[in-house]
Amino acid sequence: MKKLRKNKLFKNYISLLIPLFIIEILFKILLEMPIIEWSTLRIFISCNILALFISLITLFLKEKSNKIISSLILLIASIYAIMQAGFENYIGVYVSLGTSSQLGAVKEYIKDYFDSFNPLFYTLAIPFILFIIYKLIFERKIFKKYYKEYGNKFEKLTNLKSAKLALIIITLLCGIYYGTLRLKFMQNELQLESTYSLFKNPNNPNISVNQFGISFFGILDVKTTLIKPNTEEIIDFAKDHNKTENTDYSRTIDDTNWLDLDNETTNNNYKTLNSYFMNRTITDKNEYTGVFEGKNLIVIMLESVNEIFINPEYYPTFYKLYTNGWSFENSYSPRNSCSTGNNEMSGMISLFSIYRTCTANNYKNNQYDESIFNLFNRAGYQTSSYHNYTEKYYYRSTIHQNMGSGKYYGVEDLEIPYNEEYKEWPSDILLMEEAMKRIDTTNPFMAWITTVTSHQPYYLASEMGEKHLNLFDNTNYPTTLKRYMSKLKELDLALERLLELLEEQNVLDDTVLVFFGDHYPYGLNTNDINMALPYDVNEKNNVDKTPFVIYNSKIEKRKFSQYTSYMNILPTLANLFNLEYDPRVYIGEDILSPNYINSYKNRVILADGSWEDKNATYDATTGKITYYTDKNYSNEEIISYNQEINNMIKMSNLAIKTNYFKYLKEGLNKNNIEN
Repeated sequence: MKKLRKNKLFKNYISLLIPLFIIEILFKILLEMPIIEWSTLRIFISCNILALFISLITLFLKEKSNKIISSLILLIASIYAIMQAGFENYIGVYVSLGTSSQLGAVKEYIKDYFDSFNPLFYTLAIPFILFIIYKLIFERKIFKKYYKEYGNKFEKLTNLKSAKLALIIITLLCGIYYGTLRLKFMQNELQLESTYSLFKNPNNPNISVNQFGISFFGILDVKTTLIKPNTEEIIDFAKDHNKTENTDYSRTIDDTNWLDLDNETTNNNYKTLNSYFMNRTITDKNEYTGVFEGKNLIVIMLESVNEIFINPEYYPTFYKLYTNGWSFENSYSPRNSCSTGNNEMSGMISLFSIYRTCTANNYKNNQYDESIFNLFNRAGYQTSSYHNYTEKYYYRSTIHQNMGSGKYYGVEDLEIPYNEEYKEWPSDILLMEEAMKRIDTTNPFMAWITTVTSHQPYYLASEMGEKHLNLFDNTNYPTTLKRYMSKLKELDLALERLLELLEEQNVLDDTVLVFFGDHYPYGLNTNDINMALPYDVNEKNNVDKTPFVIYNSKIEKRKFSQYTSYMNILPTLANLFNLEYDPRVYIGEDILSPNYINSYKNRVILADGSWEDKNATYDATTGKITYYTDKNYSNEEIISYNQEINNMIKMSNLAIKTNYFKYLKEGLNKNNIEN
C-alpha cells in the first residue's frame, strides 16, 4: 500500500475517480434516477477508464501541469452536469451538440433558465471543490516526504512501469465495459432501445444518461456529432394488417407504383422506409369522415399555452371555444429539443422530430408531399401561414415553403411593429388582423397561424406582461405567473378578434378552427403553475398537458377522453375533411377512428419514447411502468408496444434524415407517368 501511495499515476487516478463517480451518483439522485441497478456499475467502470486514461496522459507532465489539466477536466465535468440538470429541469430534455445552432438565438433565456434552477443542482460542484482543496493543501503534505526522498528520476522510472500497467488495466476495463453492454442479465428487457444500440448512437439522451452517466453521455454526444453514425437500416417489416373483406368504410390504395419504385431502388434506407410505410395499417373511414368536407380551416399553434388558458373568468373566448367545440381532455405537447419549431413541424407532417437536433432548422430544405399544406393544395384550397416574429429562431420562410404553404408571412411581411429585445413580443391581436387581410375568404382556404405574445420571459416587466396585470390583483399568484396570465389575456382577446373578423366576412360558420399548445410555459416554476391549475403538474406527465380544440360554430359540443398529441392532428383533420391521403405515411393516427379509440394505440407518446394511457405510465428513462388501475400489461405486451414505438421514432427520424418523401414523390410521379 505504501508503494501505491508513492505512485504518481495511482494517486492521480484515485483523486480523479472519486469526484467523477460522486458527480454521477449525485446526478442520479438529483434527477431521481435509480441507483441500485446495473447501469451504476457500468458508470463506475467508465469513471475508472476515464480517470486512468487522464492520469496516463498527464503522467509524464510536470506536477503543476498535471494539476491544471486534472482540475480543468473536473471543472468541465461539474459545469456540464450542472448545466444538463438545469436544462432537464427547465425544458424536460438534455441538450446536445445537435441543438448548438440555437445557442446564439436563446442566449436571452439565461435569466429564465437560472430562475427555474433547483439550488440543489449546485451540489454537483462539491466534488470539484473538494478535489481543489485536496490538491492545494493535503496532497503536498502527504507526498512531501516522498518527493524529497526519491526525486524525479526514480519517479520517471516507476512511471514507465505504471504506464504499461495502466494500459493493460484500461484494456481489461474496456472489455468488461463492453460486456455490460451485451450481457443479457445486465439489460432491462422493458427498455425501449438496447443499451448497445444507444452506445453506438445515443439518439435518446434520457435513456443514455441513465445508462452511461452524464459525463460519458457528453463524450458519446461529441463522438456522434463529429463522426456521424451510419444511417443505413436493413429491417424487414411484416404486414400488420390482413383485411379479408371490404366495407362501406374501407379505404383502398393501389400500391403498384410504390412497389415498382421499391424494386428499382438500391438504397437500403429507402428500401427499409418503403417496407415500413407500405406495411402499416390503412385505417378505415369512420362516422367522422367528411364532417367538415368543403369547409375552411385555420390551425392555430398557441405559444407556451397550457391548461391555465381554460378559465371562464380570465379567458372567456377560449373557454367558449373549448366548451362549445370538440375538446380533448387528455391532450399533450411533449417537450423536446427546440420544442416550438419541432412541435410545429410534427403537427404539419405527423412525424417524430429528431430528439437531439433542432430538426426543423437542420432539415429545413426537406420536402413533404404529404404535409397538411399539400393535402389542402391538392384539394383546391388556398394555403398560407403566419407568424408575428422574425427568422431569429426558426427559418419558417424556407420550412413552410418546402412544406407546401402557398405563402408564408413573417412579422415584416405582416407589417407588424416588433422589438428585437427578447422581453417584448408583438400583440397577437395584430397578428389576427393582418393575417385575415391576406386570406381570400371568397375561396376555400387553409391557414396555419403560430402566435407569440405569451412567450417567456415572465420574470421581466414587459408591455404584454403588464398590460392586463390588474386582472389578477385579487390573487396570491407570484408576479411571474401574473405576467404569464396577462400575456394569455392578450391572446384571448386576439382569438375574440379573429372570431369577429370571420363573422364580418360571413365565413365563421364555414370555417373550422383548430387550437393546440406548442409546449408548457418554460420559465415558470412548476409549483407556481400548480397555483392556477386543478391538478399537480409534477405528477405523471401532467406538465406536458396542453389544450387541443376543434371548433366550428355549427357542431355540437363534445368532450373526448382519448390520449393524443400534436402528432395526431394531421391524419385526424385529413379524415374530417375527407381529403385524398394515405394514412400509412403518418406516424400519428386519426384519433376519432374506432381503430384508435378501442385499441392499445390510445396513448400519448413522449419524445423519449415514454408513454401514458388510462391505465399506466411507462418511463423510458428508467424502463419502468407505473399502474393507476387494476389493468396490468404483461412484459410481452410492454416489449411489443415499445418495439412499435421505437420503430415509429426510428423510421420518422430516418425519413427526415434521408429526405425520404422527396424521393417518394419523385419516384411515384415518374412511375405513374410510365404506367
